[in-house]
Amino acid sequence: MTVFHFFNCAILTFGPHAVYYSATPLSEYDTIGTSVKAALVYLGTALVKLVCLATFLKVPENDSFDPYQELLKALIGFVDVAGLYFALTQLTHRNISQHHKFQAVGLGWAFADSVLHRLAPLWVGARGLEFTWEYILQGLEANANLVLTVSLAALGSLMWLRKNKPRTLIPIIYACALILATMPSITSYLRRGLGWHLPKVVGFELFSSLVMAFISWQLFSACQRPSI
Repeated sequence: MTVFHFFNCAILTFGPHAVYYSATPLSEYDTIGTSVKAALVYLGTALVKLVCLATFLKVPENDSFDPYQELLKALIGFVDVAGLYFALTQLTHRNISQHHKFQAVGLGWAFADSVLHRLAPLWVGARGLEFTWEYILQGLEANANLVLTVSLAALGSLMWLRKNKPRTLIPIIYACALILATMPSITSYLRRGLGWHLPKVVGFELFSSLVMAFISWQLFSACQRPSI
């Protein structure tokens, strides 16, 4: 029963990444190399973030919300944005379109994040004798993170690769990208500052991921229309 629970949680956590790859044109264009490169860039940025967090942040005495510490975390979190910039603009890719490039980069980035942050807790905790909803919620959280990461990659593609954007959409693109980049700090505030429990936080992440995905899709579609 414990192994069955582990496999269920693992499929919920990592399965959507495989489904996204196989159910979209990414598999037809063989973009797995781009996703792997993006995953490696993520691992590099995660190492940089770890060093920065260990250098500039102090160990909290309790689990309360510290605005100064969270501000530092948010600033350090922009290392992810720099990593996405590098993955989208500096890596060599196969001859794929901009539309498929950001999806492949976002997919590889989100998969690496799930493996790094959720595989070990699943392996250690989901095989426990006592059933808990925590790991199912972590799987749902990984799905929300996948949608948020692909949305951020889409907006990054518009910011850094799309030159002839409608001027009226530029502030909206940057504002949405800022919200997505600071989403970990927002959820941290909900947990520690407002005392939200994990189910409520995950529900917020799922809802916000759908909203931001819809907005990003609309912005990307509007920027693809030929200017008159």
